[in-house]
This record gives sequence, structure tokens and C-alpha cells, in this order.
Amino acid sequence: MPDLHTPMEVMLIDDRVRGFPPGHPPLPLAAIGKQGWRPYDGRMALPLISLDRQAFSNNVELMMAYVKSHGAEIAPHAKTPMSTALSDALLQAGAWGSTVADIRQAAVLLKAGQRRLILANEIGGVAAARRLAAVLADYPDAEFLIFVDSTALVDALRSAWGERKDLPPLGLMVEFGAGRAGVRNIDTAAEILDAIVSAETPTFRLTGVAAYEGAAATANAEETMRRIDVLMAMTADFLPKMRARIGNERPLLVTAGGSIFFDVVVARLSAAVAGDPACHLVLRSGAIFFHDHGVYERGLAGLDARGGLRIGAKLLSAAAGFRPALRVWAEVLSRPEAGLAICGMGMRDVAMDQGMPRPLALYRNGARLNDLASAEVLRLNDQHAFVALAEGSDVCVGDVIEFGISHPCTCLDRHAILYGLDPDHSVTAAYFTSFG
Repeated sequence: MPDLHTPMEVMLIDDRVRGFPPGHPPLPLAAIGKQGWRPYDGRMALPLISLDRQAFSNNVELMMAYVKSHGAEIAPHAKTPMSTALSDALLQAGAWGSTVADIRQAAVLLKAGQRRLILANEIGGVAAARRLAAVLADYPDAEFLIFVDSTALVDALRSAWGERKDLPPLGLMVEFGAGRAGVRNIDTAAEILDAIVSAETPTFRLTGVAAYEGAAATANAEETMRRIDVLMAMTADFLPKMRARIGNERPLLVTAGGSIFFDVVVARLSAAVAGDPACHLVLRSGAIFFHDHGVYERGLAGLDARGGLRIGAKLLSAAAGFRPALRVWAEVLSRPEAGLAICGMGMRDVAMDQGMPRPLALYRNGARLNDLASAEVLRLNDQHAFVALAEGSDVCVGDVIEFGISHPCTCLDRHAILYGLDPDHSVTAAYFTSFG
């Protein structure tokens, strides 16, 4: 593997990394996109994961247009790709900041030069608070916000920030929750608010209110919407209570919005935010920029059923507008039975927590043969996929199958490099991932 102490821009990649052609001389990351490789031309090692750069760009443009049209901001969740290059690209496209899930992810983005981060999670107790302080001590110019859902965490963070004089300001956001972390009622939130306000200093301050509606989802669509409505109502109702405690001048943030129910968040919270001139709504959707052939495909169909994607005066189909950008490529290793192909791709290569990968197309001898709409992945082993084929399917040992994936967040974390493809499927870029 590459030497982790070598700067990424000069780090040499070789055939110890998935996708890199066996026997090829090592290359710096920036040179990989200049070799003319294609995932199905026989040179690249399979399996590998790729990013359709045009689809990604389309998704970025569409989501940014949606957010801006509703007067909101977005801090895309970096846990989806954990690629500093792609996270930076979202900032350049207009993102307000970035979101992370833990202290290590924050360290990755801070070291890459980002300075405005939301840690959209609770972190633990005193030891975790000290670890966070140790990271942030090197970044006095950071604008760092963190979720809290207990007075215990407020006390832990207050203690860590009181022990040092070299830390940037820490913004605390009271989190409401359903199905995961976050307080469940206004009374508990009020206790946390009291604890924060009583402990405020110039570097330890209340910053806003937060929620994550995706964890409220159930198998029943009506129950899901009821739970999300309750969560959004609590979040909106708490904003004026928070404002009453600190006065009208201090800027506050309200943040929620994953990649499936962000339209509901905008619909439920926009009025509360609009009623507070010093408040802004910040979405945290991250997977939406990558989309998929599974859980988010189903999620956007649900968004369309709720009324579609409204951008200004236009009403668009979210399912038609966003495009799946990720693929996994694998070879056919065996045809042991009629109607069955064994491919060199398994649980170590692709996610299955939100549905199996989907066969999309078949390639042979460096050329595309046909779609594989009738094929289906039955199950995965560690490094094998069992693919059911229609009767008479022309699939041979050595062919390459292009698969769509379900749930980018748990698929990308299996790969050290994401290969960027142009429309002709040529590799034109490569992106490091930093999953630790």
C-alpha cells in the first residue's frame, strides 16, 4: 500500500491497490487518469469501483440549484465518499461547509484544508472531548459545530475546552432525534439548553438546533411520515425558545436533511427559519450527489410521490433528474450451472445492507455487448457474487459485468481509490478515499 506519510499529490500507486493494472510501473495519483484505461478492457485489476464524473456533476448542479432556490445552505456529509478531493469539489460548487460523523473524519478534512465543519453526531464523554480538543488545537481558524443530546456531553466538552487556551470556538447544537441519538422531547432539550447557556464563553457557545430525519424511517410509509413530522415539529418549536434565551442578534443554524427526505425537511422547517432573520437552514445530504440503483433510487421515487423536486417555478422529477454515478466492475469466473454465473465480487467489494448490487451490462473483449436487465444477484460470499441469468443468456467466463450499487456510504468504504470515468468509460481521474 502507499506510504501514508507521503503527501497524496506525489504518492505512488501500484498493483497493491484495487483496479491498478498488475505489473504496471507505479504512478502518482494524478497520472492514473492519463493512461486511457477502461474497467472492461482487460488491463485493470477487477473488481474496482468507478464514478461516472458526468453523472456526479449533474447531481451536484441539480442539488445545489434546489438548495439555493429554497434559500437554504448545504454541508454535504463527507462520510459517503471520504474523499477530500470530492468534498472540496462540493465546496467549490457552493456548499456552505462539510459534515462529518466522527473525530477522525474531522481530522481528515481539517488536514486537507477545510475549516467549516459540522460533526453531526455525539462523540462520547470526557476522553472523547479531549481527543476532539487535541485535533482542533492545530486549527485555531476552524469553525466547528457539534451535536449534543445530553448534559453529560455538554459537561465533558466544557471541561475539555476549559482545560486549554489554544482551541478554536466550539458551536454546540441541541439535537432532536427519532430512531437514533438525539433528545426525544422539549423538556430534555430545555435542560441541555440551560447547561450550554450557563457555561458559555467566547469559545464555547450555543449555535443552533439539529435533527436527522432519516433514522425515523420505518417499513411503513405513513408511520415514517408521522415520525418525521413529529421530529420536525419539535425542532421548529424549539427554535423560538432558544432565541428567547440568547436574544435576537446571534446567528443560529437549524440543520437536518439526509438524502431521501430533504424535501420534507425544507417543507417543515423553512417557515420557522424564515421567521428568524438571523437563522439559516443547512441541509446535510451527501449520498444524493452519488445516488444509486437501490435505496436512493427507491427514496427518490418516494420523493416524487410526495410532489417532486421544486426549483423556483419548475417542478421536476427527482428520480429522472438525479443519476446513479457509482459502478462496481467484476469478471465472470465460472459458469458452473445453467442460469448461474459466479463473479469475482463479494461482500469485501460491494455493499449489501440496503439491497444487492444490480447487473447492468455485459462486456467482452473490450466492447459492450448488451444490457443485463434480466440478471439478478442472488447472494454474496466474501469475494464471490452468485448471479442468476435468464435462460439462454450469452455470458462467458472472462466477460466483465458492470453492476449498479445500493447505498454508496457502505460501498465506497471498501475501496482505497475511486476511479473517475468519462462518458466513454475511460478512466480520466482517480480519487483517494480516507476511511481509516
